[in-house]
Amino acid sequence: MSFRRIFLSLCTILLLAGNLTTQALALEEGLQICITQVDNSHFPKVTVYISVTSANREPAGVEASQIQLYEDGVLIQPEKVLGAGETGPLTTLLVMDVSGSMANGGKLETAKVAASAYVAQMRPTDKTGLISYNTQVTVAQPITSNQLKLDDAIESLNAKGDTAMYDALLKAVAIFSGETGRKAIIVLTDGLDNRSTARAKDVAAAVGPGGVSISTIGLGDPAASVTNDGLDEAGLRSLAKAAGGLYSYAADTASLQTIYESYGRALHSEYAITYTSPSALRDGVNRNLSVSVGEAGMEADTAYNPGGVLPEVASKNWPLFGGVLAGLVGLAFLPGIIDQVKVSSERNSRNEIKKRSRIKLK
Repeated sequence: MSFRRIFLSLCTILLLAGNLTTQALALEEGLQICITQVDNSHFPKVTVYISVTSANREPAGVEASQIQLYEDGVLIQPEKVLGAGETGPLTTLLVMDVSGSMANGGKLETAKVAASAYVAQMRPTDKTGLISYNTQVTVAQPITSNQLKLDDAIESLNAKGDTAMYDALLKAVAIFSGETGRKAIIVLTDGLDNRSTARAKDVAAAVGPGGVSISTIGLGDPAASVTNDGLDEAGLRSLAKAAGGLYSYAADTASLQTIYESYGRALHSEYAITYTSPSALRDGVNRNLSVSVGEAGMEADTAYNPGGVLPEVASKNWPLFGGVLAGLVGLAFLPGIIDQVKVSSERNSRNEIKKRSRIKLK
């Protein structure tokens, strides 16, 4: 082979390698990493659920060893790392808009098909519940693993009335308060919320840092934001981002099933990292979490609170805690002591005046 041919072959190989590297970097840049939930129900044991998806919401496989987790800046040494498809049971609440506008253009019928497609993806250990909302919020099907009951509940939905989405989300969060493990809410709406007594900030406060994730789906017309048939896309995006979820817009009803199915695949493909918190006291102080993947610079962060009615203290600080507590108790009795001193002082003053009066009379 001539030198010229060898040279051309090497150039071709280098160009192909360069293209592959560029494509790999582009793929990395298109990935989205998110901390979807923090389960601290067994604190100081903490389990952090992490989602890595592509730009089109599909799961993006990465090596679990590439994921690094930090709590308050301290690199965590995991006790258990579960890869995609290994994270155990998933509990979902489907929150579906059944306001009157959903009857237009066959939207509700398409939503039923899409919701049933999500149910069909359930694994034997998964559970799902159904909440419908218009002016009223209805638990159409409590959380169950029975797919037939879920399909029947979905099929029974009818469209009428106005929209109270935030009230429905508050109900969903309250239902999840007794559930452990991975929990997710998927809410569908085709218009603006015009009946809720609650607001987005109330939902965010109810979820709390690191709580249940909320993914949103918009089915209305973003351009008609001043009408009830419009969509508050900014609000739906903000809610999903704050609650560790995804936002998607169904440009037409045919795309709705694809979105539901992709959400299901993403939830089933998360990673779970379990560790013992380096700050093991239930002191009511937020812990900041951050996660990164590989060397692509992808990062995500959130926080969680270990709770605690009375803040815990380390055993070596019990004397200090006792002293502080005694001081607080003393402060509680201080007003009474001051009043007693005042009464005693006034009594002594009156007695002194009487005594002087008797001396003068003599």
